[in-house]
Amino acid sequence: MDWDQLRIFNAVAEAGSFTRAGKKLNLSQSAVSRQIGALENALGVPLFHRHARGLVLTEPGEDLFETVKEVAAKLTMATARLNEGRDQPEGPLKITTTVAFGSAWLTSRMNLFHSVYPDISVSLLLVDNIELDLSTREADVAIRFAPQQQPNLIQRRLMTIRYRVFASREYLDKNGTPESAEELDLHELIVYGEDTPAPIADMNWLLDAGSPTGTRRAPALTVNSVYGIFRAVRSGFGIAALPFYMAEEAPELVEILPELAGPSFDAYFVYAEELRHSRRIVAVRDFLLRQVEQDTDSA
Repeated sequence: MDWDQLRIFNAVAEAGSFTRAGKKLNLSQSAVSRQIGALENALGVPLFHRHARGLVLTEPGEDLFETVKEVAAKLTMATARLNEGRDQPEGPLKITTTVAFGSAWLTSRMNLFHSVYPDISVSLLLVDNIELDLSTREADVAIRFAPQQQPNLIQRRLMTIRYRVFASREYLDKNGTPESAEELDLHELIVYGEDTPAPIADMNWLLDAGSPTGTRRAPALTVNSVYGIFRAVRSGFGIAALPFYMAEEAPELVEILPELAGPSFDAYFVYAEELRHSRRIVAVRDFLLRQVEQDTDSA
């Protein structure tokens, strides 16, 4: 089989249409269609069901797609290993984590990382509620918030993340500062929505803090995004529990009720075992660990 045709097939299977695959590959829709037709003729089986709304893989197409993805991942890995033979770490590096952690903590440190390692091209893939597959190189590194169980992954504890209670100065100037957990009854509370799975257990603990057993406060706003909660607090909407790293990025936020301790959990630096000798992985791992150590020293 012709690898160029397989590469085009892989792009079409991912995109679900000849037109979108053509844009990704910088080819015309007709050129992509011809290559897929030639591949189907060579194999003697249809690879796609053609529909008005797009393309759907046939059963043989699904089998081929899984194989091509595996081969492409191995080729990417081989290229990465060849690049590791050079003196300075270089090449692409895909890091995935949540929108909140990536937006508030990780991105603010990428400028310094780039100045130290200018030949490493970082792509941040910030997603919530799904985990990209490290074994198939959907990402090279993940920062995750629970211990990983897969045997082919290496993990290193990066930091402990703690939740605290925050409000903006603007909100407190207007509404006063609660002096006890019971006084939260008098304030606007922002919590995580219940329509999607929460990133950690007991996410909405603030609704119960200081309340009589069996009662729960009604929130003024629910947002199914930690970053969205952060933006709502910054706007002066109300009070919320936030991870400490987010508040550090917003000096206009004020910690209140420090005696209230929310949930805490560890963040882990995770990568595939086959990348354990990668200089790019070592570079970003050690860099982030130094950043955490500096944060701790300055706290």
